[in-house]
Parts: sequence; C-alpha cells; structure tokens
Amino acid sequence: MTDLGAIVAQLKQERDKLDRAITALSGVGGTRSGGGRRKLSAAARERIAAAQRARWAKYKAKKH
Repeated sequence: MTDLGAIVAQLKQERDKLDRAITALSGVGGTRSGGGRRKLSAAARERIAAAQRARWAKYKAKKH
C-alpha cells in the first residue's frame, strides 16, 4: 500500500501552487470585480428603450 501521508503532502503542495497561480492571475485581465453597475446616460437609456419598444411592436404585429 502506498504511503498516504506522502500523497496528502504532495496534493497540498500542488494546491499551494494552484493557489499562488490563481492569486497571480486574479489581477490580470482588467476585469471589473464588484465595481457596481455601469452607468448609462439618460440619452443612452432612451435609445435602448426606444429600440426595445420597436422590437415589441414588430413582435406584436406578427402575432396578429
């Protein structure tokens, strides 16, 4: 039977390596993390709303 203590020690070393790699990569990539919601201007919100209203109108026109 294989020495389980040695296997556990080896797995812990691998886990430590992975933890260090994850920590190093966490700051790379410029992703937003918990920065809150993105703010849109009133004009942008209105353009989006108008486009959605147009999509709904087109959808409802096809149903009838």
